[in-house]
Amino acid sequence: MANHKSAQKRIRQTKTRTERNRYYKTRIKNITRSFNEAIKAQDITKAQEIFKQANQTFHSYISKGILTKNTAARKVSRLNAALKKAATAK
Repeated sequence: MANHKSAQKRIRQTKTRTERNRYYKTRIKNITRSFNEAIKAQDITKAQEIFKQANQTFHSYISKGILTKNTAARKVSRLNAALKKAATAK
């Protein structure tokens, strides 16, 4: 255990940030997973709704500092490519 006050504070801050980051990381995975399941089930309308939610969510995470601009753009781009591919295959 840390002996200095500043080190103790850093431990508390790290714990709080870890919990917060875990929440956001799980949310990103869940949105992506539900999108992929909708694509696999060939439910294009549901996939479009999830895509809109994902786009909005990922871009809001940019302003919160959870994701960088390029990471969010990459994730949204990949979801969009999968959506277009599934829509044209149908």
